Amino acid sequence: MFPFKKYSISNYDFSIMTLVIILSGIGIYLVRIVDEGFFLKHVMGLCLGVFILVFVSLVDYHFISQFYIILYFINLILLVAVKLVGVEHYSARRWLDLKVFEFQPSELTKIILIIFMAKLLVIFKEKMNKFYVFLLLSALIGIPTFLILTQTNLSTSLVILFIFAIMIFAGGLSLKIILPILLVAIPVLIGTLWGIQNNYDIFFLTNYQQTRIEAFLNPEADKSSDTLYQQDNSVEVIGSGKLTGKLFTEGKDAIQSDTYVPVAESDFIFSVAGESLGFLGGCVIIVLLSIIIFKCLIIASHAPDRLGRMIATGISAMFVFQMFVNIGVATAVLPNTGIPLPFVSYGLSSMISSMISIGIIININLQRKYRRG
Repeated sequence: MFPFKKYSISNYDFSIMTLVIILSGIGIYLVRIVDEGFFLKHVMGLCLGVFILVFVSLVDYHFISQFYIILYFINLILLVAVKLVGVEHYSARRWLDLKVFEFQPSELTKIILIIFMAKLLVIFKEKMNKFYVFLLLSALIGIPTFLILTQTNLSTSLVILFIFAIMIFAGGLSLKIILPILLVAIPVLIGTLWGIQNNYDIFFLTNYQQTRIEAFLNPEADKSSDTLYQQDNSVEVIGSGKLTGKLFTEGKDAIQSDTYVPVAESDFIFSVAGESLGFLGGCVIIVLLSIIIFKCLIIASHAPDRLGRMIATGISAMFVFQMFVNIGVATAVLPNTGIPLPFVSYGLSSMISSMISIGIIININLQRKYRRG
C-alpha cells in the first residue's frame, strides 16, 4: 500500500483548514498580548503545524495505521524516557529536552492511541460483546495512561480515558458490558469525591491534585491562599471584558490577564480572550471550535470504512473534551487542571498534535471521495 495517491485538488477540504488557521491566528494574537517573547515561537509553531497538516493530509491513513503496534511501542519508549530524563516545569515532569525545543510526548500519545484503538476496534469488530476484549483494550490503553498520570498529568490522562470511552461505545460495545462498568464506576467516583472531602488519601491522586478538587468542591472552606488563585483571577478578568472586551475600548495597556493570571498563554488562554475580546470574542472562539468538531463528526459519519470512522470519532472526542475542560477551568465551572485549548493555546507539542489530527481528518474525507472517483 502506497502512502500517497493522486488526489483531486477539488476534493480537498480547504474549509476546515481555513477554520483552523483563523482560530490559530486568534491564538497567536492572544499569546502576543500575554508575552511578546512567545509570539515568534508561536508563529513558527503554526507554520510548522500547517506544513505537517498538509503533509499528513496527503498520506493514506490506512498506511499510517499499518504501523499501529510500532507507534504504540514508540509512544511507550517516549513516556518512559520522560520518567528517566524528562524536564520538570510547574512541579510536573512531562517534557523531553530536544535542545531546539522541549517536546511533550503525552500530546502525541493522544493521536497515537486513537490510531491504535481504531485499528483494534476493526480487528475485534465481531467480538465487541466479549468481556475479554474490553479487558484487553483497557489494559493496553491503561499502560500509557498510567505513565502519563505519574508525570503528573491528570488532565491528559482524563482526555485519553474520555477518548477510550467514546471510541469503544461508538465501536459497538455491548450494553451487557457497559451497564456493569457503570454500576462499578459511578460508586467509585462518588466514593473518591467523598474521600477527598473527608481528607482521605486517594492513591491515584497527588496531594496537590486532591487539594485542587477539594477547594473546588468547598471553595468557602479553602484555607489555601493560592489553590483557587488562578481560577478566581480568571473569572474576574473574563467578567471585566464585558460584551466587546477591553482591547477595542480601553486599549492593550488595560489588560491584566497577562500578569494577573498565571500560565495565561496556555491553560488559561480563554481568560485572555474573555478580557481582551469580551463575551463576543469568546463566543467566536467557541463557535469556530464547534464548527471544526462538527465537521470532524460529519466526516466520521461519511468515512469510507470502520477504521476511518473510528479515527475521526476519536479525534472529535479529543477536541470536545479539551475545549470543554479548558473553558470550564477558566470559568471555574470545573476543578483546576491544566489542559490546552486546541489551536489557541501556546505550546508546540499541542499545536503539532492538533495539526496531525486535522491532517488525518482531511485524508479520511479525501479517501471517501477518492474511492467514489
